[in-house]
Amino acid sequence: MVTLVRSRFVAPLFERELEARAARLRLVVTDVDGVLTDGGVYYSGDGEELKRFSVRDGMGVERLRHDRIETAFLTRERSPIVERRAEKLGLRLCYLGVADKRAALPRLMADAGVEPDQIGYIGDDVNDSEIIEAVAEQGLVGAPLDAVPVVLRAAHYRCVRPGGYGAFRDFADWILDLRERARRRQSAAETANVVKKGGRRWRARIYS
Repeated sequence: MVTLVRSRFVAPLFERELEARAARLRLVVTDVDGVLTDGGVYYSGDGEELKRFSVRDGMGVERLRHDRIETAFLTRERSPIVERRAEKLGLRLCYLGVADKRAALPRLMADAGVEPDQIGYIGDDVNDSEIIEAVAEQGLVGAPLDAVPVVLRAAHYRCVRPGGYGAFRDFADWILDLRERARRRQSAAETANVVKKGGRRWRARIYS
């Protein structure tokens, strides 16, 4: 069972496990309404539905892609606006009209070619609870600042921004920061190992 972190600051005790999980990630799945949007629905005078997205979240997708992490949309809504947003961001994985997100997880992993320990998820409402529980066993999960309490309690990371105002970017930056720390730790360990081996060879020459 994963020990849950209940603030945006990760206790040092859990640092290495979180870094190891982030280092394995190849896919971040996000809910749309309430994460990429503020959860509101806007209508024009002609009755056309509108949604507001944050450009910062789009940059979060790009930053993840640059570090070889793919992003997928997973939402219960059937919205052409969401489909167009996915196309704009160059996403190949966009799942609309998904009522049971937990049940969709095996298909999503198969389509993405990833294992359970290579997934991150961010959601904001009760319909995200089951998939969050599943992903949290081996992956990483986050929640926007204004997510419902049950989701906030289950998240490894609570974003400092609400849905639609950079929450996804915040989650992405947290993951990327963990990955960078994991790389630095690995590099330091490799350097120490080289120095240790060099010291052994030097002592061998002295005593030969």
